[in-house]
Amino acid sequence: MSGSEDRSQIPDAALVKASQGGDTGAFEELVARHRDKMYARAYSIVHNEEEALDLSQEAWIKAWQRLGQFEGESSFTTWLTRITINLCLDHLRRTQRFRVEPLPESAEEPEAWERLLPPVWINPTQRLETEELRKRIDEAMGKLTAAHRAVLVLHEFEGMEYRQIAGTLGISIGTVMSRLFYARRRLAALLSDLEEHRPS
Repeated sequence: MSGSEDRSQIPDAALVKASQGGDTGAFEELVARHRDKMYARAYSIVHNEEEALDLSQEAWIKAWQRLGQFEGESSFTTWLTRITINLCLDHLRRTQRFRVEPLPESAEEPEAWERLLPPVWINPTQRLETEELRKRIDEAMGKLTAAHRAVLVLHEFEGMEYRQIAGTLGISIGTVMSRLFYARRRLAALLSDLEEHRPS
C-alpha cells in the first residue's frame, strides 16, 4: 500500500496484514475506522469520559504492540474489544470499583439460566423517543457493576451470542449467563418506574 492510497474501502483484514508488515498508515486507518466504537465500549464499562478516552487510547497502543500475536481467528474488532474491555476491568479492579456476585451452583448450566433470564423490554438502542429516556437508561447502566455492564453491552448493544462474549471476556458461558441474569434483573429494577412507557 502506498502512503497516498485511499484506504477507506480496504477490508480490515487487509489493513491488519499491512500493519503487521510495518505499514503505520494502514494502522492509522484502522484507528480512524474503529476509534469511536472502542471509546464507546470503554465508556460503557468505566462510565467516565476521561477514563474511557485514556483507556481506549491505551488499548490502541497495546493493539499495535501485540499486532504480531493477532492470527485472525476472530475479527480484528472482536480482538480489539477484548483488549479494551480487559484494560477497563483491570483499571476498575485497581480503583476497587469492580465487584461480581458469587455464582450460583447452576452457573455452568446454560439451559437452566436461559429459563431464569428475565426479559428486558427496553433495548437501549431502540424505542427511545426522548433525551430524558436516554439519560435515565445511561444513569441506570452506570449503577451496574463493571462486570455486569460488560456482558449487557456486548449482548444487548453488540448482539453477541454467549459463546462470543465468553471468548471476548475470557470467561465461561455459565459466567456470562450469570452476569447477564443479574444485570438484566438490576436494570429492570432501576427502570421499573418507566413501565408506563412500555410499548403496547
